[in-house]
Amino acid sequence: MQTMSLITVLVVTVISVLSRSDAHNILAVVSHPGVSHFKAYENLFVGLAKKGHNVTVISHFPRKNPIPNYRDVSIREDRPYSGLQNIQSSLHTDLFGIQDQMLLVEYGIQSCESMKHKNFQMFLKENNHFDLVILNEFSNLCYRGLAKKYDAPYIGLGASSIFVWHALHTGSPEHAAYMPRLAAPYSDRMTFLQRVENFVSMGVVYWYCNFKYPSFSNEYSKKYLGVDILENNFLYNMSLLFINMHFSLNFPRPFTPNIIEINGLHIGTPKKLPEHLEQYISESKNGVIYFSLGSTMKGHTLPKEKRNAFLEVFRDMPERIIWKWENDTMEGKPDNVLLQKWTPQFDIICHPNVKAFIFQGGMLSLSEAAHCGVPIIAIPLYGDQPTNAKLIESRGAGVVLQIEDVNVKNVRKAVNEVLSTKIQKEAKRLSEIYRDRPLSPLDTAIYWVEYVLRHKGAHFMKTAAVHMPWYQYYLIDVIGFLVIILTSSILLTIYCIKLLVNICRITQKNKVD
Repeated sequence: MQTMSLITVLVVTVISVLSRSDAHNILAVVSHPGVSHFKAYENLFVGLAKKGHNVTVISHFPRKNPIPNYRDVSIREDRPYSGLQNIQSSLHTDLFGIQDQMLLVEYGIQSCESMKHKNFQMFLKENNHFDLVILNEFSNLCYRGLAKKYDAPYIGLGASSIFVWHALHTGSPEHAAYMPRLAAPYSDRMTFLQRVENFVSMGVVYWYCNFKYPSFSNEYSKKYLGVDILENNFLYNMSLLFINMHFSLNFPRPFTPNIIEINGLHIGTPKKLPEHLEQYISESKNGVIYFSLGSTMKGHTLPKEKRNAFLEVFRDMPERIIWKWENDTMEGKPDNVLLQKWTPQFDIICHPNVKAFIFQGGMLSLSEAAHCGVPIIAIPLYGDQPTNAKLIESRGAGVVLQIEDVNVKNVRKAVNEVLSTKIQKEAKRLSEIYRDRPLSPLDTAIYWVEYVLRHKGAHFMKTAAVHMPWYQYYLIDVIGFLVIILTSSILLTIYCIKLLVNICRITQKNKVD
């Protein structure tokens, strides 16, 4: 009996050792303090740890309950997140996306400032070895120096649709004719004037991507990591890019092999609702509409006249409303509106009795709505939200209501449309398309992480465009050469014609004489 027990222990030990023989040390950094950027990829970090990899996560969101193989390095600050939180501040016209870029630079510098955090500084002094670095890259490139410091390949994470600098650093094509810049309220079928604006604004973004972002990012990298990320074109050394996109929710566009769509990574299985919410939703004979302006934007900053427009429409409706609202009370609230400071959003909108979802157009919420098959009213406020709103409208699964257009008439029209049979059916159809995948987002992401590890960076997935100077990529040198040849040919032809004419004249004159 003792012999059998000993054999069992040995077998378990051997299996355990063998199962961990492919374990790697992985460093993940989410430097942006916005919670949606962390939530978009948290399941990936947890999933890698559960597969036996040793995962170190540097972020503003340390786990409350530790799990094996997962280490937190918290760079959380005592001061609150200074992101855009006031709806009134989003009411502006952003010509050519210049204000968007200025805001992104501000966010980027704020993320790079986290390098000063004492926990990060202590981490840098440790004698660590990492096989792979995973970096959330939102408006900064400063943490790319970690990949160079640890001599490891790195994978980029995009919490929204693809940014221009992601395309630049992966060699993926960008085309202003049918690819609206992120944050533009356009579809992929733009009018002439929209294409003009899109073309000019992309030029602005390219300038920021080529000069502003690398410049301030490199200053932080050199100061705190001792690494020059501009040296030897290191910015173009990314192995892979995960983007929070899926072709069912985004306008179709070509990607290079080193860009992987993993939208919906944060989505799990709906959980049982708290008893009071379950009762409130289930007992509503005409269904429920859920209203939330996200985790960052404060709902109570909605201008009073616009809030009253929603309340007047809701008051006349047979449906019940759940409104995520940070304050205890709301002036003029009708009886069919339930205020909640916090809600399990995904669990609510997946409830079969929820008929519509009103939100600001964030990608995580959009993904959840698509997964659950619930139609939406999108009120885009800033960032990628205008583009996301246009996406869902183009799929016929929702409507867009601009914040400046919010009044009783327009709110009532939007609500009636989104509750119509047509849009309800399209939302269900979109859900079927969105869910139809060969692998789950998590399994897809883990596969490609381990693919990069197996193939030592998998740099063979990158196209030659990554290493081309801009004038070669856009064939400026070829076009210039052909223009010179064509111009020279035309000039030579003109010269020859003039010469022949002169010869003919001289010959004719000689005959006359």
